[in-house]
Amino acid sequence: MSVQLSAAQAVAEYFQSPDDLQKLSDFRQKLEKEKASIDAKLKNGVKDQLDSVRDGVRQLFTTRTNLQSIKDEMISLDKMGKDTSGQIKTFDQIAEVSKVHRNFAQTEEMVNNLLDMDEKIGNLEYMLDTDSQEPQGPNEHLLELHYQINQLEAFRNEVMHMAKTCSPEVRSTLQQYFARLNRLIESFDAYIGTLAKNILPLVRGGHASVVVKLIKIAEMEGREDEKATAIRLLKRTAKMDSASKFRSLQANARILKLYRQKIMQTIRESIRETFELRLNDVGGDAIAFVETLDEWIFDDLSWIEIYVAPCFPKDYDIYPMYIKTYHKELDETFKRIRDALPTAAGLLAMHAWVKTYKKKMKELEVPEEYLEPPLMGGKEQDLIDDYSRLIVQKLDEWTGNLMKTELEDFSTRKGPPQMDADGLYGMSGTVILWKIINEQVDAATESNQGAVLARIVAESNRVIKATHIQWMTLIEAELKKTTEGKPEDIVEGLSEFVVAVANDQIRCADFAEELSVRLEPLVSTKYKATIAEQLNEVIDGYLDVAKKCTQTLIELMFHDLRVVLKQFFTPPWYDGIMAPIVETLRDYMDDYRATLNPSLLDLLIEDLLEKLMTTYLNAFARASKLRIPAAPDRMKDDVAELFQFLSSLRPPEELEAYFDVIERVLEMLTSSRNLIFLSFFHFAQRYGPNLAFVENLIRARDDFDRSAANEAMEAIKKKIKDENITDPPEPTVMKKVIIQSSLSRFLPIK
Repeated sequence: MSVQLSAAQAVAEYFQSPDDLQKLSDFRQKLEKEKASIDAKLKNGVKDQLDSVRDGVRQLFTTRTNLQSIKDEMISLDKMGKDTSGQIKTFDQIAEVSKVHRNFAQTEEMVNNLLDMDEKIGNLEYMLDTDSQEPQGPNEHLLELHYQINQLEAFRNEVMHMAKTCSPEVRSTLQQYFARLNRLIESFDAYIGTLAKNILPLVRGGHASVVVKLIKIAEMEGREDEKATAIRLLKRTAKMDSASKFRSLQANARILKLYRQKIMQTIRESIRETFELRLNDVGGDAIAFVETLDEWIFDDLSWIEIYVAPCFPKDYDIYPMYIKTYHKELDETFKRIRDALPTAAGLLAMHAWVKTYKKKMKELEVPEEYLEPPLMGGKEQDLIDDYSRLIVQKLDEWTGNLMKTELEDFSTRKGPPQMDADGLYGMSGTVILWKIINEQVDAATESNQGAVLARIVAESNRVIKATHIQWMTLIEAELKKTTEGKPEDIVEGLSEFVVAVANDQIRCADFAEELSVRLEPLVSTKYKATIAEQLNEVIDGYLDVAKKCTQTLIELMFHDLRVVLKQFFTPPWYDGIMAPIVETLRDYMDDYRATLNPSLLDLLIEDLLEKLMTTYLNAFARASKLRIPAAPDRMKDDVAELFQFLSSLRPPEELEAYFDVIERVLEMLTSSRNLIFLSFFHFAQRYGPNLAFVENLIRARDDFDRSAANEAMEAIKKKIKDENITDPPEPTVMKKVIIQSSLSRFLPIK
């Protein structure tokens, strides 16, 4: 039940919503691939175990047969000895004399060996030191060293075996006497290990014969190890009185060398050390390590196949062993690099090289069973997942740090914003952020993974959207602080920094557009639409922030004019108040023309025109009394002054469309009560009835009494009904005109 539950939970992680069912085929293929990998691994493991068991059983049968044969021979010899001793009366005397003679001969031989041993050891030490200084050289004394040391070691073993029955003092003296030989033997064993570690350099250096000699030594020592093992087994099975008759059984107290196993283990260790050294040489840098792999790993394997493998007997399976060990150590090294949290580029480099490795090993015709388990457990796609997670983390971190600095500079405004070569304001974070994004996009593009590229673009979209929200929130807060806060809390320079942010948005939108154009031919159809949509969202977001900036600039301008704007259509207005308004707007626009992006300047001028019209019309709608003809005359003067100023920003023919509404309002303001319905019709044809606005205008005229105003309104209403006048399909500037109630028009303006 628990197994079923855990399986259900595992499946539930992949299918958490109905949309995930579309991934069913991909999930099934993934599971089938993992199952095939595990089955292949198990199959190879079972095959290796069966082969090992089969060889072991075969050797056991052979050994049992040999032991039985030796046992039979020894019994036969023992029987012959007993039969002979019974036939010869003086056999015991002859045997005793023979034993004494043998002891004398052994003693003489032992004494001579002991006397000559120091001189021999000295010569051997010199030869060993000479060869050890250049382990990758010709090693000319290898075989002689082995033969001489082997003879001395056999002598030592025999002496120490015979000394087992001696006193502890004698055994201690002999051990001291053989101490120098013991050190020589240990040095030679270490020398054998050094040669095993340098097999590939020896072959590359043209000394393949040294490898052949090394393996011959290992083979010879292996046979001696087998003999010693067989004798020890024999001593356990044979009768002790029979075994004691054979000098070889007593004398052979051999210490097993196990050179073959040690050489093979040393080769594996040398390969591991090679990978560790290569990784350390590049300081653990994933990219540098991957870049160097092509320079040596495949070359090593080629040398091993062509030149090293022929130096070994076939039963060593040396080439498969090298392949498997290189593969294992490469896998372990990749895992260590991954555990050390490499850079995003490093993860991509590792993922790309796994593909290269598979392709190259296939070209080298390396059997797949030699490459089990596969690199990264066959889950190299996890590297891409790691890369994506790391990029998400880094993008959040980098963007957070950049925005923290940018927002702080914007809020404190301790100095003016930066200025580019064209004299436009800007902030440094823009270029840095897009440099980071382009670097990650380039790295993702090189991975040839459309999904990775789409993920990076999507994550970039996410963090950029977050910056848009931050900017719009901060700009709104700073505008509110400036327009509603206490004077002592207001920090100067807000308009300059708003201009800088606005310019940055256009610059970033251009970066996003360039990226979209650059990526379009590089991605497949599957991801092309997704990436284009993400980047279009980014561009739209930048334009929204830029629009917010221009609107904020308008708000700041009109905030500075708030006092004089309240005087529209009040008694001071008749004396003329447009001049200071125009001069203030001219100062602002002169600054913006010098520091604002030209495309944004056009947008700003358009917003300014609309704001001027709505402000003027809203003030007009609030007027409780209009002097006729003074009011129309002043309005004409206002229009003339504004038109002259705005003509420096826009061509006059473009301005006429904006001033058209005021011209038509002037017509109604100057028409007689009998003809005002015609002026109204001219106005309503373009801007709709706007009956409340028109009624306020008529009733505010001081040349119309109540009766005249009522008569004019009746005529207008009749015209609306007769002509079926409705609002235009597209909203006009009149939609932004606020009509106040009759009472509120008499309240003071705040």
